Amino acid sequence: MPTDVTFRDATRDDVPAIVALLADDAIGAGREGDIDAYWAAFADIDADPRNRLIVAEVDGEVAGTLQLTFIPGLSRMGTERAQIEAVRVGSAHRGRGLGHRLIDWAIDEARRRGCGLVQLTSDKRRTDAIRFYESLGFEATHEGMKLPL
Repeated sequence: MPTDVTFRDATRDDVPAIVALLADDAIGAGREGDIDAYWAAFADIDADPRNRLIVAEVDGEVAGTLQLTFIPGLSRMGTERAQIEAVRVGSAHRGRGLGHRLIDWAIDEARRRGCGLVQLTSDKRRTDAIRFYESLGFEATHEGMKLPL
């Protein structure tokens, strides 16, 4: 497990490294693209107080990322929930505990903010990721659906 890890909010300068992480597997390689497509999205995320784009740095290198979104709701007696999305660890850093630390950090942030629930989704084809999330205590309690627009 890497010992010198820093978790921080991403900056505009981190966008190329984040996009490279998003594209660093068979699924992501087929849906990520030209860097110019990401600048406006980063600006929107950065300006939204309910969204945080996080990077994990190891020895000064962006080695992992996730997006943490805080969602207010009426259900569960008005409980705010944290949504974890776009979790990626660079191939050179996989299998060394960085993903575990990244998710633990996100859960701690959700607790600190007072969220009553943390949720995430994972593509069904990412069987290793699903096993990983289950090992951290996440349960497949709902069936998720998406409709591309």
